[in-house]
Amino acid sequence: MGLFTKDVHSMNDLFTHQLKDIFYAEKRILGALPKMIDKASSPELKEGLRSHLEETKGHVVRLEQVFQMRGITPATVKCPAIDGIIEEAEDVSGDVDNAQVMDAAIAASAQAVEHYEITRYGTLIAWAKELGHPECADILGMTLSEEYAADDKLTKLAEERLNKQAA
Repeated sequence: MGLFTKDVHSMNDLFTHQLKDIFYAEKRILGALPKMIDKASSPELKEGLRSHLEETKGHVVRLEQVFQMRGITPATVKCPAIDGIIEEAEDVSGDVDNAQVMDAAIAASAQAVEHYEITRYGTLIAWAKELGHPECADILGMTLSEEYAADDKLTKLAEERLNKQAA
């Protein structure tokens, strides 16, 4: 089901489509984070990515809860946006020889992922409220808070250490 196809007839259909989109994204992120961890050299960056990998597993579980609350079988729809962000991260990290520059690139790539997730979760929360599903909004809100926190940690680490070491 494409976003602007005949399969989206209502706001509920749109909500379901975006829920499947972020479910796909979270699963792709679960596959990408271990590769980022392996390429990182900074102990703080590795630990931050490991921590977020564990959080991401919880994000998948929460999304499954939202699907269940809505009476929908958990499913994904291909998300070209997250595929592109992850592909770009892999391309950039494949071209870097300097470990400190690699760490800065990984942090920037991880932030691009976080920013995508922040937009999706924010939208889903607004739509869940509009559709009269505050319990879904609450669950999605827990994940949104973790995404903001991960982005803040990456910003602090990049600005205080990684970018300076790379420069």
